[in-house]
Amino acid sequence: MTRQEPVLEVEDLRTHFFTRGGVAKAVDGVSFTLNRGEILGLVGESGSGKSVTGMSILGLIDPPGRIVGGAVRYRGEDLVKAGEKRLRQLRGNRIAMIFQDPMMTLNPVLSVETQMVETVLAHDKVSRQQARERAREALVRVGIPSPDERLAAYPHQFSGGMRQRVAIAIALLHQPDVIIADEPTTALDVTIQAQILFEVQKLCRETGTALVWITHDLAVVSGLADRIAVMYAGRVVETGTTVEVIDGARHPYTHGLLGSVPSRNRRGEPLSQIPGMTPSLLNLPEGCAFRPRCQRATEICLAVPPLSDGGHGWRCFHPEGAAA
Repeated sequence: MTRQEPVLEVEDLRTHFFTRGGVAKAVDGVSFTLNRGEILGLVGESGSGKSVTGMSILGLIDPPGRIVGGAVRYRGEDLVKAGEKRLRQLRGNRIAMIFQDPMMTLNPVLSVETQMVETVLAHDKVSRQQARERAREALVRVGIPSPDERLAAYPHQFSGGMRQRVAIAIALLHQPDVIIADEPTTALDVTIQAQILFEVQKLCRETGTALVWITHDLAVVSGLADRIAVMYAGRVVETGTTVEVIDGARHPYTHGLLGSVPSRNRRGEPLSQIPGMTPSLLNLPEGCAFRPRCQRATEICLAVPPLSDGGHGWRCFHPEGAAA
């Protein structure tokens, strides 16, 4: 596969939740492509739909939610139309997920060796000794010292940072083509977070694995991702290379997120805040969902703005850098 051929294409993905209170459009027309070895940062506040996007790619949406439209193509194969049997072949093998809480990956009553060996054997016909060796190599790759001792240990014997490293090692066991990482470093201290970010970036470069890094923290993806997609109320509102989005943000929401990053503010000055709250997905405002919180909004914003064409795109009638 050449670098130009996308390993993952998400096109007009729509995932809705059908509740008693109405239909929540958690993901409403999300599109992006991912090339081999590329890192995409999917950024937004809680409730923006970024985690649901990640779960939708793997077919992990439970009722009352379901994918109602769009396509998720892995190497040309539409996973939305694939059956559960095919998705199980791909999950953890060709497309892996790292959860925010490592205990969603790890079983507390089984040793790390048992869990990692069984993960290998679930997809590959190798001996237990070969599976153990592969597990050991994966632990070394994510920077875990004394891998033989760690294999014999149980999850409760690890710190939070070590548990997350084990979860990442499990995701890497089959050298997947795509990893979906859902805020895996949020609960970790800054030092451990920086180490894991460095290791993940290095692994993507070395193995060619493509990565979707889901986060609310623009500061994290600014040093990690090749491209960024900013989500708000179920839609991508700005997308482009990391430099384009960080240094030339056009959507007022992206500007607001950048303004709330401490390192971008002068010492002694108060952090800028985005007024208001994220709207309920059950009761979205008419037109642009960001309109009630936006200082640049006018009557034209009562219509839904399209995503502008080109590599750097934004969904706004009054982008920053243009006359208000």
